[in-house]
Amino acid sequence: MSERSKTPVNLEPYLRKTTPPTKSVEYKKSRVIYSQGDRADKVYYLMRGRVKITVVSRRGSEAVIGILGPGDFLGESCLNGQSVRMSSATSLEPITLIPVLKKQIVKLLRDQPTFAHYFLAYVLARNTRFEEDLVDQLFNSSEKRLARALLLLAHYGKAGKQLTLVPRISQETLAEMIGTTRGRVSYFMNKFRRMGFIHYNGGLKVNSSLLNVILHD
Repeated sequence: MSERSKTPVNLEPYLRKTTPPTKSVEYKKSRVIYSQGDRADKVYYLMRGRVKITVVSRRGSEAVIGILGPGDFLGESCLNGQSVRMSSATSLEPITLIPVLKKQIVKLLRDQPTFAHYFLAYVLARNTRFEEDLVDQLFNSSEKRLARALLLLAHYGKAGKQLTLVPRISQETLAEMIGTTRGRVSYFMNKFRRMGFIHYNGGLKVNSSLLNVILHD
């Protein structure tokens, strides 16, 4: 749950320096930004709202592998030689993002050292998060996985961030994120509420005391 380094600069001016100039676009809730199997030729910078990243197996099973928010990049794997999307991105609420062609991002990384430094730090932090998610999935119980997911969504440990989930995320999405059933998520959410770890009051509020669930053996 390490905090990603704070953005050293406003990234929008850098992204708008591309040729031709890149403009922001808006999506309504539940809109598909890209689908698994689509051509991978753009990187997206999320300015407002939240996006759900999912993958579908050959058998048709879907899993949520990430919830991204303002300041996050989507689709950056195209810079590593990925020609098609290995996941899908869908808006969870109205969003604003900046789409940047792969060749434009490559030029920014070459010509703008400050942007390149931030982007490298971001990618490294994302890789570390993926490793932590894998360990969590392999070794922790569904109760601990849910507690960790809630704390991450509430930005636990990040300076200036309140421990609050707004808007409320569905239990179906939480179940897909941690690899369990909606019934189990409902059971643990009620348990967390009884223990005072979470509260429903104008939205789902997460207390730092929920960390005790993860630390308890």
